[in-house]
Amino acid sequence: MPLGTLEVVLVEAKGLKNTDFLSKIDPYVVFTVKTQEKKSNVAKGQGNEAEWNESFLFTVSEDVSELRLKIMDKDTFTADDFVGEATIPLEPLFVEGSLPPTMYNVVNKDRDYHGEIKIGLTFTPEPERSNFRSRDYAAEENYGGWKESSF
Repeated sequence: MPLGTLEVVLVEAKGLKNTDFLSKIDPYVVFTVKTQEKKSNVAKGQGNEAEWNESFLFTVSEDVSELRLKIMDKDTFTADDFVGEATIPLEPLFVEGSLPPTMYNVVNKDRDYHGEIKIGLTFTPEPERSNFRSRDYAAEENYGGWKESSF
């Protein structure tokens, strides 16, 4: 697996299942990459057609193969409600470098369709680490430096 930085752009959600009976849902998204977790702002009062346009950065280390996201409904007096989830494989991203904002299906625990979420992804690989060898440095030392100074 490549090492680097994953940028996730959370654009919008459409057709989310409403978990509130008397009002619109207030959705937010929790992203997980291995042990890293990031949470979006709450799209207060936007209901099942929410917009965020937020970006999140994750460090990609070995064995990272997917981005998991969970959509929740923020509630004031009770525990937040689970709306749905999606898992996005990252292998195509590692090959392409970036994927334009794309709609992904959101499903519940029983894998029933609960709407769609639009996510854009960019992967920036970590620069290759050069193996520093002292003999390479010694060859450079013969050019310039204090040995050839006129002082």
